[in-house]
Amino acid sequence: MRRALISLDPRQAALAMLAIAAVMLLTVYAMQHLGGLAPCPLCVWQRYPWFVVLGIGLLAPAVGRDGGRLILAIMGAALLVGIGIAGYHVGVEQLWWEGSVTCVGGGGEGPTTLAALRALAIGAPAPRCDVPAWTLFGISLTGYNFLASSALAALCFARAALPGAQRL
Repeated sequence: MRRALISLDPRQAALAMLAIAAVMLLTVYAMQHLGGLAPCPLCVWQRYPWFVVLGIGLLAPAVGRDGGRLILAIMGAALLVGIGIAGYHVGVEQLWWEGSVTCVGGGGEGPTTLAALRALAIGAPAPRCDVPAWTLFGISLTGYNFLASSALAALCFARAALPGAQRL
């Protein structure tokens, strides 16, 4: 994937990132609404950088090569924010540090999603941030988001830094 994304024209790379963001968001919403995995507050926060990547990616067809490089840099910056949120969440899941009051079910701010509001209304406890809802090979969805965001941010910055459509 590294060669494929870096060898693309900057606009094409931005469109590829747009598609990746759409797949990421469709996947988490499918897992939530079809798979029954209720997101915790930090899970919801991790979606916001992907929405930024998606929104910025919609500008890609309207810009030139340099504009494509700028879009990729902004996408990379958004993913850096996502890395920070996911890294914090992994630490909460691994019990390296405590999450906020809303993460551990102790009051504080109100619900942040309709699912959390519905759970509050029917008396069900809100999902905790320190308990992974799903894992594969011992890595939670948050861990996979951290890894994917890290790799894709690096690719965005690498492609944005290349002067032209480099073939590797």
